[in-house]
Amino acid sequence: MKILYNTDKITVTGLTCFDLDLILDCGQAFRWVKDDAGCWRGAAYGLPLTVTQRGDALTLFNTSREQFETVWKKYFDLDRDYAALCQRFAADGAMKKAMEAYPGIRVLNQEPWEALCSFIISQNNNIPRIKGIIGRLCENFGEELSEGLYSFPSPERLAPLTVDDLAVLRSGFRAKYILDGAKKVASGEIDLASLGNMDIESARNELIKIKGVGPKVAECTLLFGCGFSQAFPVDVWMKRVLAELYPQGLPECIIGDQGIAQQYLFHWRRSLE
Repeated sequence: MKILYNTDKITVTGLTCFDLDLILDCGQAFRWVKDDAGCWRGAAYGLPLTVTQRGDALTLFNTSREQFETVWKKYFDLDRDYAALCQRFAADGAMKKAMEAYPGIRVLNQEPWEALCSFIISQNNNIPRIKGIIGRLCENFGEELSEGLYSFPSPERLAPLTVDDLAVLRSGFRAKYILDGAKKVASGEIDLASLGNMDIESARNELIKIKGVGPKVAECTLLFGCGFSQAFPVDVWMKRVLAELYPQGLPECIIGDQGIAQQYLFHWRRSLE
């Protein structure tokens, strides 16, 4: 991997096991939109970004060297050796099929509050509706970063609001869970920044103190927002994977990074329907 810094863009070349379309549209993040030119536009950590991939080159626009080094490099998990990871995973036949069908998936390292709030919203929901609710949340309560792009509203911004205030989201029963999470995080009762320094069981126990956060939302938050690559969200698709392929338990070759393996399996199994 080689990084080229220019005045108007940053280009990362020599990427392997990296497919931007899959990464941004496989159900782990909900605020990226692809334009007619093939560029993805979105925001994370309060920063707007336009990004595109051509072959093994990833090009980031509207950003700086400092932002790349401190935010985007980690966000896109560029320091992880996915080639070695996938080689290990391929010891299992089903994993090998999933990776061959959808190579290039990576786990994004998202801001913990955005991950938590997004997966609260995702409960009993489909991806277009999730994106709609999150879009309205950002437009109504975030700050405009550039034309049509908004920051994800902080827990402090949401904590004083009421369910009636969130009616504009059309999020149904999820509104009261969003507010409970915002209040607990804003007050310091739940310290999201410290979760990554805990053992995973302790971090889970912290998250489920929030109303509406059960095992799946907690695991998604830990995997996508807190850096726990062993966190393993189980939804209807993964229940089918476990029943059909791993009734005796997960294969040894993915243990320790089963959350990353889950992304391949999830996307592969869902595509078979």
